[in-house]
Formats: sequence, structure tokens, C-alpha cells
Amino acid sequence: MREAINIVWYKRDLRTQDHAPLLLATEAGLPTLLLYIFDEDIVTYKDMSPRHHRFVYQSIMEMNQNLEITGHQIHYCYGKSATIFQAICQEFDVKQVFSYQESGPQHTWEVDKQVAEVLKEYKVKWTELEKDGVVRGLQSRSGWEDHWYDYIGKPIIENDYSWQGVRWKRVDFELPVNFLEMISVKNADMQPGGERAGWNYLHSFATERGRNYQRHISKPEYSRKSSSRLSPYIAWGNLSVRQIFHYVRFHPNYENHKRAFRAFLIRLQWRSHFIQKFEVECSYETVCVNKGYELLEHEKKEDFIKAWQTGNTGYPLVDACMRALIQTGWINFRMRSMLVSFFCHHLDQDWRDGVYHIARLFLDYEPGIHFTQFQMQAGTTGVNTVRIYNPVKQSKDHDPKGRFIRTWVPELCECPDEFIHEPWTMTSFEQEMYDFKLGEKYPEPLVQLEESGRRARTKIWGHRKNKAVQEEKKRILAVHVKPGKSNGAS
Repeated sequence: MREAINIVWYKRDLRTQDHAPLLLATEAGLPTLLLYIFDEDIVTYKDMSPRHHRFVYQSIMEMNQNLEITGHQIHYCYGKSATIFQAICQEFDVKQVFSYQESGPQHTWEVDKQVAEVLKEYKVKWTELEKDGVVRGLQSRSGWEDHWYDYIGKPIIENDYSWQGVRWKRVDFELPVNFLEMISVKNADMQPGGERAGWNYLHSFATERGRNYQRHISKPEYSRKSSSRLSPYIAWGNLSVRQIFHYVRFHPNYENHKRAFRAFLIRLQWRSHFIQKFEVECSYETVCVNKGYELLEHEKKEDFIKAWQTGNTGYPLVDACMRALIQTGWINFRMRSMLVSFFCHHLDQDWRDGVYHIARLFLDYEPGIHFTQFQMQAGTTGVNTVRIYNPVKQSKDHDPKGRFIRTWVPELCECPDEFIHEPWTMTSFEQEMYDFKLGEKYPEPLVQLEESGRRARTKIWGHRKNKAVQEEKKRILAVHVKPGKSNGAS
């Protein structure tokens, strides 16, 4: 006779506390299998990269260390999720599966539908719980903000692991050797996965680093310290948004740094706001959310795309940001926006030719944030204000001495301050004097900034008057914007 069990299916919720599916499993009273699947259709998709899988693996390894004392462990597998669930259902009498809802791209939904078919076949009940205040099937934003604050204000769930665990292993679902070797290699330049590291970052932010959060938020160098750096731990669920909100809001330092901490907490709500957009309309990944922008034409230039991807555009701050992202997986929000703006506006490339490259680089890649923000910065919503960032102005404003630039573009290390933002302005004599030959040590600019900016403004702003864009704008406002909020709102 098959043993009756329940399953907790982990996705982007790799933590041991404040975990609602675990609580339901505990209350159900049956032996429970804790399961994580490296689904082969998901891990090989074009938005994913080894740095993501490594972070997940590190998180699971730490969870299993922490759970050892309770007699439990996360069982991790590799393969197709539906096939793995079928194998478990054949071996056990599975009664229920508990998980969080996932606001992922279309292909993750297809995986879920395949699993749902298997569970239906075996008469297994699958309970998916709301995550981070994001509501499935939402028809209007009316009341959503109040709902979010109600969700976030609930007490932290204390998971006690008082139920019996289930041991399960199948050789055919073990991680492939090459995959395991790839994700087992540590990278000291990137933030490590796991709850412990997440709590350490949260503690240091609230006790020390966060006091300069607002002051340095746009600075590519200083923000590396003063920003919370919690985004990877939120994206992969090492910490819940509720845990972070409570910790910061009720920290003794809140009154000392109220302005900075409030700005941070507001951004936690913004995060759910954008994921809610993606939950309602996951076509953000592949189609202009404002279908009128599908009429805009772009001449694909592979050399432009390659130069942007590798940090060799000839614009120092753009290149520094891309190289920092390649090596560390993180840059601040303003610089992320500038990278997208430069690609879509100054280089005049279709946003789809850059969106997956950046997704693979962000250690904190969250689909609901990534695709909605990418389109927002690309100017394809028809609702938000179009921001065409001038990388030279951004450089002078936020890295005036070129410290960040010199860190990530060593070719410019000896470049004098007066030329660090615009090395192409050096005369031939000055290039010789400083032993700096433009086009050899460092590339010449891909485009002329004033001309490309003027062309982009004419193109993108002119298209906003298109009838198709205007019609789509009405639909977008009705679906994604709180009633009564101004049209220019996020």
C-alpha cells in the first residue's frame, strides 16, 4: 500500500520561515515531501543563466543544513516537472500539493499546466497561495494598495517543522554532472545565495548602510554600499517581503533615518505593483504592452548589439555599468534604466534584442520586474513618461570623478578627469600626450549623442500620437492603473 503524503513545491520561495505553504502542510498533518525542481524547460530558457542556478543551489544547500536538526530536507531534482510529479504520484499516495503562486513568463505557466494535468489524473489537490500581495485574476486596481498593506501587515509565520518528513530519491532525476559542476563553482564577485547572507545584508542595511539610501540611490559607485542589496534574496525568496518590511519598519533606527527607510519601504510596494502588472499580462515578455508600438520599425544592427552587450560602446558610463553587471550581477536602478534607454533610444534597437541578455546578467532577475521595467524604459507603454537618458550627463552628475568608470573600464584608468566622461573630445596632441589612442585603447562612440537623442525623441514622442497607441493607452490605464491616478503614473 502506498504511503499517504503531501508535497510542498518550492519555486522562488527558498526560505525556512514565513512560508505559508509549509504552514498548510503542517496543519494537514500528513508526512510531507519538500521538493525543488530544476525544470529542464525553465533552467535552459533564454532568460536564465548559471548565476541564477548557482544562487538557487546555494540557497537549498544552506536550507538543508539548517533543516538537518529538524530531520527534514529539500529534495532537489532535475528534469521535467510533470514527469517528476508523475513518478512521485506512482510511488506515493499524494493527497495535496502546496506552493506559492508564480508570476513567471509564459513557459513557466505551461509547466504548471502540465503538472496540473498530472495531479488531476491522480486526484491530487493543488493549493497555490498568494505571494507578496500579488493577486491572481485581478480585473481592476481598485483597492489593490489597501490589499497589499493588509497582506504585508499580517504577522510573520513561524514554521515549526513538527510534521514527519518524507525521504525520496530517484537516480534518473539527479542533477546532471555537468550542471552540478557548473552551479557548484563559487564566484566571490557575486552575492551568495541563502537566508543567512540575506539576513546579514538586511541587518547591516538597517543598522548602518541604509542611512545614505536616498542620498546615494542614483550613484553607481556609492549605491553598491548604501542600497539594501536585498534584491537577489527577495527575487529567489530567501527572505519574504513581509519579513523585510517588518524588520525595517520596526527597527530602532527607523526614527533616526525615517526618510531613507520610508523610501525603501515604498519601493517594496512598487515591486509588487510591477509584478502585479506582469501577473495580469505576461505578454510583457514578448510583445509591446501597448500594441501600437509594434508599428515602430528598427534596423537591427548586430555590431551595436554586441558592443552594448560587452560594454564597448565608447560611452564610459554605459560600458562601466555593463561590465560591472557582467562581473557582479548587480547595478543600481538608475544605471539599469540608462542601459535600457541607451540601447532602445540612442542605438535605436528593438527592446526584445536586449531584454534576455540583461535578464541573464541580473542576479536578482525577477520576471515581473524585469519585463515591465524594460518596456517602461524602452518607451513602449504609451502611458509612462519617456525617459531618454543622456549617458554623459548621467556620468557627470553621478560619477563626477569617474571613480566608478575607472574601476570597471581599466582602459580609462589614466584618463584625466576632464576627459573621463567624453574621451573622444581629446585632441590628437592630447591623446599622444596621455598615451591614449582613441579607437585602440578604447572604442570610439557608436553614435553621436546629440543626433541620436534628437532622432529618438522625434521617433518615440511622435509615435505617441498614433491612433493605435492612443486606443491601447485607454486599455492599459483601465487594467494596470489605480482609478483616479494620473496618466503619467507608473
